[in-house]
Amino acid sequence: MAFSLPDLPYAKDAFGEIMSEETFNYHHGKHHNAYVGKTNDAVAGTDLEGKSLSEVIKAASASGNKGLFNNSAQVWNHTFFWHCLSPETQEIPANLKAKIEESFGSVEDFKEKFKNEAVGHFASGWAWLVLNGDKLEITSLHDADSPVAHDMKPLLTLDVWEHAYYLDYQNARPDYVGTILDKAINWEFVAQNLDGEGVSRADQG
Repeated sequence: MAFSLPDLPYAKDAFGEIMSEETFNYHHGKHHNAYVGKTNDAVAGTDLEGKSLSEVIKAASASGNKGLFNNSAQVWNHTFFWHCLSPETQEIPANLKAKIEESFGSVEDFKEKFKNEAVGHFASGWAWLVLNGDKLEITSLHDADSPVAHDMKPLLTLDVWEHAYYLDYQNARPDYVGTILDKAINWEFVAQNLDGEGVSRADQG
């Protein structure tokens, strides 16, 4: 079965000025949709047809098929990203908050470090909060690269490609990152990923 563009878990106008409907129209409706189409075209008629998205990503990485890797990983990354967002400001669940404080000292220290990683990442890519063993770590990956290809356990991501924020924030990536971290993270989803419950939402097939 071919991959499909997943529905957003909220209305495109749900975020108001934080992230506009126009941004979702382009980011989800055009960019994400194009990655889905190119992935389907690349796997059609091959032994990867019918495989899960994570299986396609790993196979493309192992074989050095950059075109397939870039498009399939972008499908996965974007689907995961949509679930990381919430149009309503959420409190951080107690178990996740305790883990953040254990790893970074405080929630504010975590946000500062995550923002520095996201803002300081040169050019296109993704900022990630991952679970490494029992400890949380912040990292970033370039272009379409994905934790799926590195056996990382992702908890949270923020898209720092310009198409993610330029319509609403122009070149002010720090404002975009800070606003999303403070007002629009789905902390319930992030907490679910501690046990791997949420990650499967990004995998199709």
